[in-house]
Amino acid sequence: MLFQDKSVILFQGDSITDAGRERADSDALGYGYVNLIAAWLSAQYPEKHLRFLNRGIGGDRAIDLYHRWQTDCLDLKPDWVSIMVGINDTWRRYDSGQTTSPEEYEERYGAILEQTRAQGAKIIMLEPFVLPFPDDRNAWREDLDPRIVVARRLAREFAAVYVPLDGIFAAAAVQRPMAFWLFDGVHPTQAGHALIAQHWLQAVGAK
Repeated sequence: MLFQDKSVILFQGDSITDAGRERADSDALGYGYVNLIAAWLSAQYPEKHLRFLNRGIGGDRAIDLYHRWQTDCLDLKPDWVSIMVGINDTWRRYDSGQTTSPEEYEERYGAILEQTRAQGAKIIMLEPFVLPFPDDRNAWREDLDPRIVVARRLAREFAAVYVPLDGIFAAAAVQRPMAFWLFDGVHPTQAGHALIAQHWLQAVGAK
C-alpha cells in the first residue's frame, strides 16, 4: 500500500468528487467515492492515522482548478493529491457553447500537476469518463476522447498513479445497464461511486 503513516490525501475535482460535501466543514467528504475510500482505508489501516480532505467543487473545469490550486491544494500541504477533471470542459461546449481546446486543457492541467510535484506531493489521476446515456452523450466523445489522450500523456509525464475510468465504466455497462452506474452518463449512482472507489483502492495497492 502506497501511503505512509499520517499521510494527508487530498481529493480534487468537480461534482463527482464534491458529492454534496458540506462546505462549512473542512473535513467533510461528501457521500461519494471519496467517503467510501476514506472509510475503507481507515478501517483497513487504522494504525496509519491517514487524513482525508475533499475540495471538489461541482461544475469545475481544469481552468477553475488552476485558479484555486494555491488555496485549495498547495496551502493544505498534502502528501498525495487525487484529481479528476475534464468532463465539464466537455459539457460546457454542449450546454453553453464554452469551448476548451485539448491544448488549453493540457496547459492548465499540466500546470497544476507541475506545481503539485514541485511541492513534493505524489499524484493520482482519475480519467474523465462518459457513457452514451441519454443519447445526446454520444456526441460528447468527439470532445472528451482527446482530453482522455491528454490525461494519459500527463500521467506518464508526471509518473502518476492512473485510474482509467472511461474504459472501466464502459466495461461495467456490459454487465448492467448504463443507468445502474451513472444517472445521466456522468454522475455516479451509489454503485458507480463504489466502482470508482474499488478501482482507486486497487490502483494504490490497498487490500
